[in-house]
Amino acid sequence: MSIRQNRRTFLESVGFTTATVGSTWATFARAVENKRYPDLVVINAKITTMDPVMPKAEAFAVLGDRFLAVGSTTDMKSLAGPKTRIHDAKGMMVTPGFADTHNHGGGENLLYGCVVGDPYTCSFTTLAIILDKLKKKAATLPPGTWVEADFYDDTKVRDNRELNRHDLDSVSTVHPINVTHRGGHTGYYNSKAFEMAGITKNTPDPMGGTFQKDARGELSGWVTDNARLVFNKIGNRETFSPAEKARRELAGVEFISKKYVEQGLVSVCHNENVLEAMQTARAKDTLLHRVSFEPRDDLLEAMIKTGIKTGFGDETLSFGTTSEHTVDGAISSRTAAISRPYIGVTPPYKGNLKLTVEMLGPWCERLYRSGIRANCHANGDVAIENVLTAYEQVLKKYPVRDSRPKITHCSVLNDGLVRRMKAMDVVPSEFSTYLYYNADKFKYFGTQFMNYTMPYRSLIDSGIKVSTGSDFGAGPYQPLMAIQGMVTRRGYNGEVWGGNQAVTVDEAFFAGFAISHPVSRSAICRRAISRIISGVWLSAARRCRKS
Repeated sequence: MSIRQNRRTFLESVGFTTATVGSTWATFARAVENKRYPDLVVINAKITTMDPVMPKAEAFAVLGDRFLAVGSTTDMKSLAGPKTRIHDAKGMMVTPGFADTHNHGGGENLLYGCVVGDPYTCSFTTLAIILDKLKKKAATLPPGTWVEADFYDDTKVRDNRELNRHDLDSVSTVHPINVTHRGGHTGYYNSKAFEMAGITKNTPDPMGGTFQKDARGELSGWVTDNARLVFNKIGNRETFSPAEKARRELAGVEFISKKYVEQGLVSVCHNENVLEAMQTARAKDTLLHRVSFEPRDDLLEAMIKTGIKTGFGDETLSFGTTSEHTVDGAISSRTAAISRPYIGVTPPYKGNLKLTVEMLGPWCERLYRSGIRANCHANGDVAIENVLTAYEQVLKKYPVRDSRPKITHCSVLNDGLVRRMKAMDVVPSEFSTYLYYNADKFKYFGTQFMNYTMPYRSLIDSGIKVSTGSDFGAGPYQPLMAIQGMVTRRGYNGEVWGGNQAVTVDEAFFAGFAISHPVSRSAICRRAISRIISGVWLSAARRCRKS
């Protein structure tokens, strides 16, 4: 077949129908007319294309930063020129790059912070190791300055007990100390921090938060959600010059971008306030993944005032929904607002509801009037109910075409909530790796709730466009860990929770490729493709296929 004379016939033969040729046809046509050959051809692969017209293939060609064509090994090899690099995948599994629809990966804390747990895998540490890291950090800071640490996980400690105030008092009595649970909604504080904040065992809990007590009624050190806000007003924190701060943020963005693409993660909805660093990295060509930036605070206000709407930008860096507007607590630290008490928790406790419908309504309406998509963090069924009610009220009053409001996490559901989500075309960003990584925490929810928690099966069957978000650093971001949990519902410890919500591998792939911002799925950067075929991702995919 003459490719030059039968371009459209050829494209249709490898899966591009007349209706779906679009920009790919134009790219192909220009390439042939200009006698440009593919830069890369991958052959002898087992390819998942995500295209219903041709869901499977064995080869593809890449020109610049676009897939040129996909089809058989013979057809793709026929496109190669004298300088085309041909990679024989030798039967390996190849997929498009993955998307993560909720992520906090700025990277700065990973490089420069006090990290007391494993951010990337499911591993255990000890309280002695944690306290030793805190002591070393305290030795570098003057009295009265906060000693802060991240990535502590209460169920990933070999001591089989939680960190407490007295442990932290052994580190320092002159520094306030805060060890943040990796779930992000709770922290552990020492006596100095409580003293400086004026908190005693008799201090009442604020709305949406708690000062937890031990068995004797004394402050345990564990503080949840809104109760933590008081500590933001006291003590000194490490400060850096604007130039040093910018350098650290840029280094963090570059670091985490490399980590992402090593695992095949090429599109991320970011919640960290590092837009300037991302712009700098992009200019340096060191931003290796695509970004849907989710704004908050001053940046969100600036968008509203200047008329910038969701979708502004390009396929590499654009504005997505808002950052998660937090309505309740966390799954991992068991502070999500649920409709019945947590199992085994005394006194009875149903989590923290931080915002009411009355609080949410004006915020949502202001966004939709400004052309910005709303995004609320809601884990428990009580919180999700509030969010859906607020969305319904605002959209009834101020109808918006294709509003697609987002609910981040959207964990504990029921049939009624799912029906309401479907009616509004709500986009849920479900936890991905939590099913594997956090199985040791699901006993607090129990079988009844877990049969409708992170309910991929029910959401897919209802026709909802479900997506996956790792919430990194609250959970690991590795796509293969996510797929394993979604398909088997089996945790690292062998426990299976909510087996009725298991999905197929292909369904997990579709959820893992879902994007909640307007970017073409075909627009996968060439760097990520190069990294994928060069080793790390294909090797991991091979292991997954064999298992």
